[in-house]
Amino acid sequence: MPSDFKEFDIVEVRFKGGRKDFFRNQSRLPLITGDAVVVEAAGSGWHLGHVSLKGELVRLQMKKKKVPLDSKDIRPILRVATDDDAERWQAVRDLETGTMFRARAVVEELRLRMKLSDVEYQADRTRATFFYSADDRVDFRDLIRRLADEFRVRVEMRQISLRHEAGRLGGIGSCGRELCCSTWLSDFKSVSTTAARYQNLSLNPAKLSGQCGRLKCCLNYELDTYLDALKDIPQVQRPLLTEKGEYTLQKTDIFRRKMWFAVRGDNNWVVLPVERVREVLEMNKRGEKPDTLLVPVREEERAPEVTAIVEGSLERLDDKITSSSSKRPKRGKKKPTDEAPAAARPPRSARPERSTRPAAPTAEDTDVTPAKSAGPAEGGEATEERARPRGAAAKPLNRRSGRGRGGESRSGEGRGENRRGAGRPAPEGGAPDAPRSGREGGRPPRNAASEGGSDTGRPEGGEGRGTERRGRSGSRRSGRSAGSREGGEGRNGGGSIPPPTDS
Repeated sequence: MPSDFKEFDIVEVRFKGGRKDFFRNQSRLPLITGDAVVVEAAGSGWHLGHVSLKGELVRLQMKKKKVPLDSKDIRPILRVATDDDAERWQAVRDLETGTMFRARAVVEELRLRMKLSDVEYQADRTRATFFYSADDRVDFRDLIRRLADEFRVRVEMRQISLRHEAGRLGGIGSCGRELCCSTWLSDFKSVSTTAARYQNLSLNPAKLSGQCGRLKCCLNYELDTYLDALKDIPQVQRPLLTEKGEYTLQKTDIFRRKMWFAVRGDNNWVVLPVERVREVLEMNKRGEKPDTLLVPVREEERAPEVTAIVEGSLERLDDKITSSSSKRPKRGKKKPTDEAPAAARPPRSARPERSTRPAAPTAEDTDVTPAKSAGPAEGGEATEERARPRGAAAKPLNRRSGRGRGGESRSGEGRGENRRGAGRPAPEGGAPDAPRSGREGGRPPRNAASEGGSDTGRPEGGEGRGTERRGRSGSRRSGRSAGSREGGEGRNGGGSIPPPTDS
């Protein structure tokens, strides 16, 4: 601090029960808030208190309480309290409880309509102050004489209000905290029921009263906030008139700016904003009645969808992403290659359908008549063999198609096809074998005589041995040998087995 700075010389000192007073620090003692000091008492003697405020704040507090700076009632601070002063003060305080109970007994004996709430001894034990509360005026001259004779001290009677009494006794409020009057509140302002009405509180004395039996001081804390919020809320003094009836105000939410109305005798309340209530009031002033209190619903324009604003469709974009991800080849898995060339494979539509029985022959598929097949062609040459499908399409349609039937005499070319490899030349005078892809029809059955007699021998032209064995795969092949159409005749002489038609 600057050397020429002079601190404010008045200090606020606190005593028992929250009582505070101003004292002048004439000796310029270095005081700190909370220090125990010895001050000059009002009549005579000294008292002990604790510093509660100092500096320029004391000047503001004195201005608030309208205490002049040059008042003669401001007494001086004698010294900083010593240990002996503190011990004497503590010993005097221990006597206060017993003195109060004894004084209450004397009051009952004198049948005085008053209530003693507290007793405070002066630190030098020369004076005792009795605090009481009473509804009417009380004559306590006899009480003062008896208390002075019994306790041998100067007796002072001081009447206090119920709020000050609750502050001196202390307690816990309905909020769960210690009473404001016993902790920090020193100025008690009058509280009226109007404050409760502005805050829309129920006028129930049991709920609005505090420990002192008076209205709670906290009703004034939020009163200014409610008054500011009520400026924009209309005052509904009459019912609102509509075509359906008269609506009376039931409840108002000040901070949410909503009001509840209901028809008399109806429990269904209608919630209205403040703007709608103000609009209905203006209509009623003009003599108009709305159909209903509710605000008319207006159809809002629907906002366009995102897909309409963004170029393209998001769904198509998702489909494109999923399709591209599904086409990616899986790593680590190689597709097996087929040994047969792709050019030799017929299209899927050309493969024969699997069926239990071959289809009926047509004139275009075969040149032989149903009775007997013609002989070999002139010059010993067989007709050109039809192209035969390969792979899975070349498998037999029915394994048992050649068993138990009087089949045709098959040319030796069929047997040669089954044993020779693809492209191997045929025996002398025969046609070349068609290429094949693997074994056909599974394992061939054992040689057995056909159902009608013995073998008729080799057909003319030397195109191979006739196949009289049952169950051979030649009858189930997609392409028949040329010898079966022209060359040889079977031992039974029956009609030839027609080849399967191409689907």
